[in-house]
This record gives sequence, C-alpha cells and structure tokens, in this order.
Amino acid sequence: MDVERIFKEYWEWKRSLALLEFELGRFQGIPYEDVIESLCFSKPQGERIQTSGTSDKTGMTAIVYRQVKERLDDEWFDFLLGRYKQIKEEMDFLEYAIRQLSGRLPEIIWDMVIEQASWQELMIKYNVSHAMVGKYRKKAVEELKRIYELRGQQTDSYLLS
Repeated sequence: MDVERIFKEYWEWKRSLALLEFELGRFQGIPYEDVIESLCFSKPQGERIQTSGTSDKTGMTAIVYRQVKERLDDEWFDFLLGRYKQIKEEMDFLEYAIRQLSGRLPEIIWDMVIEQASWQELMIKYNVSHAMVGKYRKKAVEELKRIYELRGQQTDSYLLS
C-alpha cells in the first residue's frame, strides 16, 4: 500500500465525501408523474383534437419509461451510496491506523495529515527539528505500511476461505 499517496489523497476523499453527502441528501430523481404526464397528453390530429384517452401504445411507453427511470434512479443512488461507503471506510481506517502508531507518532502524524499542519508548525508545536519531523514521518509510513499489509492479509484470508 502506498501510504505516501494515501496521505495526499485524504483531503480529496474529504471533499468527495462532502459532495456525496450533499448529493445523497437531496437525491430525488425525476418525479414519475411529470414524466408520465408529459408522455400521455392529448394532441391535435388534423383539424380535430383527440379527446378519447391515450392509446395503449402511449400508455405502455409511459409504463416502460417509468420502470426504466426507477431502475436508473436506483442504480444512480446505489452508486452514490456505495462510493460514499467506500470513501468513508478508507478515511475511517486511515484515522484508526494513525491512532495505532507508536510513541508520539499518532499526534504528530494526525496533525500532519488530518489537520494539514506544515512542517514548520509541527517543529514549533512539538519542539523538534526539521530532520526529526522527517524521521517521524518516515517511521510512521513504515508502521502504516505494516498496518495496511495486515489489513490486506485479513481480506485475502477471508476471500480465499
């Protein structure tokens, strides 16, 4: 697992999650009645207007359209929800993994990745040198790789059993 990439992607995940929350929160799809009403209207035929209900063909088209629309709405909602769950799981696991680091690493890496503190801010807050911040980061990356490898092994064990 490329932990360096995960550090960089965390805030992209955060933005994507906020967008997905917005889309899921206001998800409505197209109202069925509007779609069917627009398909089942009377229209002029020559010099007279058709006043006898809609034809069977138009009605069937409306029903089929409604079924297709429902399926598409369901698929879109399922996609949004699945993506939301996937991103949320990755964010939650990264936050969990950071808390599992040894020594001072959890608080330093939390500030670095989650809080987006600069190295200068970390040097001042933790009273360490630039080189020490680099060493902490390198050690954290190694520990996080092991945590992600363990997660992958558990997933593989489940899939192979």
